[in-house]
Order: sequence, then C-alpha cells, then structure tokens
Amino acid sequence: MDRDGRPGWLPSMGFAFLSFNCGMAVYRSWDDPYTVAFVLAAYAALVLLFRCLHLLERRRDHRLKLAVWALSTLLTLMFSYKVAAMMPPWAQLLVWALGILTIVAGFYAFFVARPEEP
Repeated sequence: MDRDGRPGWLPSMGFAFLSFNCGMAVYRSWDDPYTVAFVLAAYAALVLLFRCLHLLERRRDHRLKLAVWALSTLLTLMFSYKVAAMMPPWAQLLVWALGILTIVAGFYAFFVARPEEP
C-alpha cells in the first residue's frame, strides 16, 4: 500500500486481471443469464470484500469484521453450490462439508479466538 492509502501496483494488477476474467466470462456466457448473474454477483461480492478488507486494515471496526465474514460466507456458499453441482453425490457432501467447515472456522477466527480489541 502506498503512503496515501491507495493500493500499490500489484493489487491494482490483480484487480485488473480479475476484472478482465469476469468480463470474458460474461462475454462467453452471454446466452445463459443465470451464469452471467452468477459471475456478476461473485465479482460484486469480491470487490466489496476487498474494499472491506482494505478498510479493516486501516481501522478495526466490528461492523467491518462482520461484513468481511458475511461476504466470505456468501462467496463460499456460491462457489460450493457451483462446484457441488458438477460432482457425484458423495463428493457433493464433501464439498458442502468443507464449505461449512470453512464458514464456521472463519467465524471462530474472527469473533471467538480474536475478540474485538479495545
């Protein structure tokens, strides 16, 4: 991060790469409105997550921690749903179990193991 609070060139390149890939996914899936909506929702959630993480680094706020956890949960559920749809039933259970474990572990790490600092 630069001194004035703006991200450096590496995060900016990562964001440009993410934006390009999302644009290409929308272009290739234009005939499937469900897939386009999924890509756009995931992109919006990622942008919001990165913004909330940036703000959380600058100031500790309980609402920001909650927003980061909620957005992470949303993305975990979205991608678990997409991945599980391509798997056999036994693997679907594994994907959902790992997704739920990730959500619970994130909650524990954010709110139980590291309580709000004064």
